Amino acid sequence: MSFKILISGAAGFIGSSLADDLLDKNFSVMGIDNFDPFYSREIKENNISDALKHKSFTFREGDIRDMEFLDRCFADFRPDIVIHLAAKAGVRPSIKDPASYYSVNVNGTLNMLEAMRKNSTGRMLFASSSSVYGNNKKIPFAESDNVDFPVSPYAASKKAGELLCHTYHHLFNMDIFCLRFFTVYGPRQRPDLAINKFTRAMLSDEPITLFGDGSSSRDYTHISDIVHGIEKAMAYLRGFDIFNLGESNSVSLKELVTLLEGSTGKKADIKYLPMQDGDVLRTFADISRAKNVLGYSPVININDGIRKYVEWVRIKAGISTGNEVAVKRLAK
Repeated sequence: MSFKILISGAAGFIGSSLADDLLDKNFSVMGIDNFDPFYSREIKENNISDALKHKSFTFREGDIRDMEFLDRCFADFRPDIVIHLAAKAGVRPSIKDPASYYSVNVNGTLNMLEAMRKNSTGRMLFASSSSVYGNNKKIPFAESDNVDFPVSPYAASKKAGELLCHTYHHLFNMDIFCLRFFTVYGPRQRPDLAINKFTRAMLSDEPITLFGDGSSSRDYTHISDIVHGIEKAMAYLRGFDIFNLGESNSVSLKELVTLLEGSTGKKADIKYLPMQDGDVLRTFADISRAKNVLGYSPVININDGIRKYVEWVRIKAGISTGNEVAVKRLAK
């Protein structure tokens, strides 16, 4: 009998990429997703189109706030591990609608933990976020840093999720790792994120918007390295712990635009606006703990990652790159 993995948020960027990789490695996967309208259902359906063809993949459409739905999924599938990725995403939208972010990210996580408890599933990987570090002055960010000062409802909801995970570990002896993802990019990246928006705008000769003076920076992490980190965490999952999954290299917005200009062959038409509420000045992961404990070792640097991503976008848009065969293989 194959090892059974339940992935919440399976039609999203990270969830679908992880599902494809696990299926290639002969795991049995159930994906659940509610197709939240934050972005197009068509994009998400395309994300899981390959997985749906796989005999070891089961998909259920439903909401993690629906306890009866979760109970049915657990009773039918009996997962060995839950990889809980489902969440309302985005820092700025969470300021406009904090109630829905708490409903999904906090109450939904509580429901998932309760479903695990009731159905005797004792192992979870929880998708947290670098946003929990807020505007931490200490660089790079380490798991031992104080994270009591979030600057957006989204960040606070992810910290709350981590606390719930620890509570269920303490009360019910569940094995749970909280994985703090740092700005994930690559094929299937959400359309609202900077690399996706900038690439498509520049290829279409449209202007891009930078918030602030371009000096804010992010630890951009390629999706293949995040999938690698999740699978390493699966292999070592016992007790409760928190791990950063990043590239451990902070790149400014201006540097990112320069990299995109080089890969697209286009000069960016930049429009500047003030920094937005909820945005942090920088993220930068200390990944020494993930390296030492999990054997996590990111391999895609930002230069190669951006080049591959731009080539992938060109192929999706039907723009010739001269290297389609290699890029299709890399971007699958």
